[in-house]
Amino acid sequence: MKKTKMICSMLVTSIIAASLFSCDLDETQTVTTLDNLVMQEDFDGTELNSELWSFELGDGSEEGLPGWGNNELQYYTDREENLKVEEGVMTITARKESFQGSNYTSARIITKAKFEKQYGRIEARMKLPWGTGLWPAFWMLGTDIDQVGWPQTGEIDIMEYDGSEPNVVHGSVHGPGYSGGNAVTKSYEFINDRLDTGFHTYGIEWGENYINYYVDDVLYNQITPDDEDLTGEWVFNKPFYIIINMAVGGSFVGPPNADTVFPQTLEVDYVRVYE
Repeated sequence: MKKTKMICSMLVTSIIAASLFSCDLDETQTVTTLDNLVMQEDFDGTELNSELWSFELGDGSEEGLPGWGNNELQYYTDREENLKVEEGVMTITARKESFQGSNYTSARIITKAKFEKQYGRIEARMKLPWGTGLWPAFWMLGTDIDQVGWPQTGEIDIMEYDGSEPNVVHGSVHGPGYSGGNAVTKSYEFINDRLDTGFHTYGIEWGENYINYYVDDVLYNQITPDDEDLTGEWVFNKPFYIIINMAVGGSFVGPPNADTVFPQTLEVDYVRVYE
């Protein structure tokens, strides 16, 4: 997940008769308008849809990744205290509590082996938490991760967020030669708005050899194999699966401090995929 930050300036450009606020747009960019809905998760009912989602549990130790490889501090559970579905919204709640040797709990869900997709528009409408040490993310990993490992499998961070910066989100890719602190990334800054006070839609439109990043239908970044910061193989022309989680602490955000209030909640209104 994202380590480097570059806040981009906003400019107005007309593309396909739509006005978008975006970053570094030029005539070489590929912009699509995908509208065939192929997956719709509205979090109806009172339980997580087990036909679509699975829980990932623990602190990463069983996978050989203590702290999930990022020095994270939470233990992921499938308890209602950490994940709840009600009134059309899924909430992931990070709590400060002693649990299985960790000082914090939270939740992480994945679509691995249940819903995997190559290309499309993938988006979620979310309301983010606030506070130092909070690290919610909406992201994807290659389905061949068990065979090739990370970062060779590829990682697409659709949205990740440092809770100490409540008006900035980040979009990144990681792959061989450009992972961790060398990820290819760009950030989007909200002016006169905070991400913990309302819902916003975070998404990508992804096709062969490009990934476009959006916030509320505003195109702010495009990454292609020709990106000057992409110093290794392009590994994104294959299926990926979706992950939603909220970490506590970690290399990107640092630990919570005395001013961080718990519990903290990530709210997800929907997840949709178009092609």
